[in-house]
Amino acid sequence: MSWLDEVPWNEHGLIAAVAQDATSGRVLTVAWMNREALRQTAEKGEAVYWSRSRGRLWRKGEQVGGIACHTGRESCFYRKLENGSWVTTDPVLKDPATLYKK
Repeated sequence: MSWLDEVPWNEHGLIAAVAQDATSGRVLTVAWMNREALRQTAEKGEAVYWSRSRGRLWRKGEQVGGIACHTGRESCFYRKLENGSWVTTDPVLKDPATLYKK
């Protein structure tokens, strides 16, 4: 039995993956991995995810400049709740329209 057989895949063959900054420990994103994405991540030592919208593997390294979020920010967790309202805490580092090429 492979170590991949022991992963608790969901009904779509996916598992949630949490990416953190290695230095600060800040959570950057939560993404999906399928079996191939997890295998490549373990083999290559770089994050490979499964894009449900694109139907293909993708790498966070495709976004450069400290951007982990599709909004062009460092983290997908860029808001906090203050006095009953969401407050944006992180600036946009790059226009999100330029991050993804079709």
